[in-house]
Amino acid sequence: MWALSAVGHRRLGAAGSLAVVGGGWFAGKLPVHDPWGLWVDHGSAVKAAGAALAYVGLTVLVVAWWQYGKSASTTRDTLVTLAWWTAPFLLAPPLYSADVYSYIAQGSMVVEGHDVYTVGPSALDPGGIGGDAAASVGNHWRDTPAPYGPLFLLLSAAVAWTTGGTIVPAVLALRLVALLSLALIVWSLRRLAREHGRSESRALWLGALNPLLLMHVVGGVHNDGLMIGLMLAGFVLALRGRWIAGSALVGLAVMVKSPAAVSLLFIGVLVHAAATGPRWRRWAKGLLGPGLVACAVAGGATLISGTGFGWLHTQGVAANIHTALSVTSDLGLGLGELVRLLLDVDADPVKAAVQTLGLATAAGLILVSARRAMRGAVTPAHALGLSLLLLVVLSPMVQPWYLLWGTAVVAATEQYGRLSAVLTVLSAALVYETHPMGATPPYGFVLAGLTVLLGTLAIRRTPVAPPGVLLPGRRGAANPPADEGGPAASAEPAPAVRNTA
Repeated sequence: MWALSAVGHRRLGAAGSLAVVGGGWFAGKLPVHDPWGLWVDHGSAVKAAGAALAYVGLTVLVVAWWQYGKSASTTRDTLVTLAWWTAPFLLAPPLYSADVYSYIAQGSMVVEGHDVYTVGPSALDPGGIGGDAAASVGNHWRDTPAPYGPLFLLLSAAVAWTTGGTIVPAVLALRLVALLSLALIVWSLRRLAREHGRSESRALWLGALNPLLLMHVVGGVHNDGLMIGLMLAGFVLALRGRWIAGSALVGLAVMVKSPAAVSLLFIGVLVHAAATGPRWRRWAKGLLGPGLVACAVAGGATLISGTGFGWLHTQGVAANIHTALSVTSDLGLGLGELVRLLLDVDADPVKAAVQTLGLATAAGLILVSARRAMRGAVTPAHALGLSLLLLVVLSPMVQPWYLLWGTAVVAATEQYGRLSAVLTVLSAALVYETHPMGATPPYGFVLAGLTVLLGTLAIRRTPVAPPGVLLPGRRGAANPPADEGGPAASAEPAPAVRNTA
């Protein structure tokens, strides 16, 4: 297996994807009721067998991806591999998450005239549009208002209205949105890699072919893919001097999920660097220009959607649900329980204070990254990737696929350094944290931890890089030639900042 060619690993990964989907048909996040009778529960024994098959397939896919990263593949080769590995997921039931049912239910609520920013999916009539989706929403989210922006709710409403909220066609319609998002990510990664003198195929390997993305954006239909695609496309346009159009796209990304707003700060760095005139004018244009454009887009999207500005008040609702991957939530929970035992007071305010401190620290570090980008110590795009990763690490709620926010950027700006090695190992590990049906069993963390250990040992022994690549701290190798889609990997990124006046 280890001696397979790139084509051999492509086929191996496709077999892994097929196994994941095959198992998912019986052990995925199946709806409570499917009127079409396609995605139905076949009993605990079949479900257990399906889960085992999905885990085996996932392991095969991860190994194939890891080994494919060592091949000297061209951009075209990697795109073909992406198509092979993505195809099995097209008609699959929701995998690794029930969030897509929330999307359908919230879209149905918009169609029905409910205020999605004050009530949750439980407000829907069980026998009406979106009723089956609402019944399939995870327990934590049934009474939770929507944390998403008006643009995504408008898309969800269009899907609900077109399909009548029927489970199978609604899920497949939203998966089509996820596939279009993946296409936008691919488009953006290739151009961002070119701007930074990096290999397009390598950027696609970590940023698009990544099993974490395949499982959770394509299989799980998470809207993070749409946010990432719009954000990356907007940043690419800004790099090319079209900062107004780029900021508008980022504004649309924010109207899907709010973390995309971080990129506006780094578009501002680009605008400031290219602006002319007095110093105060350059600062004003850089600090205010992108934000004002994005605010105008966000305001317009909100008015068109008719959902109101309630999204401004629901951005923190997810923090009420504890996730074990959040360092600040875990620390806050532990300190809160300690304070409760010692002083007999409520532990929740302590946890909330630690979470707030984490976000404040993230904000400070993001500003430091922006300052470093302004001084030329790091490119604005790479600083954006680092900032998104910092935001995830210090956020009060962290899901495995949140790692993709920053990984998608770093994939095109640092390809053979320590950070990309860490992201490679974490991407391979975090796919195990979630069961195909969306639960987070204890053994998922054990499998993820074991993968981190094995991945770290493997990558220290043999880095995941094509033959002949000059790696940091290693001698005796030369950089590979340019692939057919872009320039060869270079030691330092040097994107041209174009005139944005």
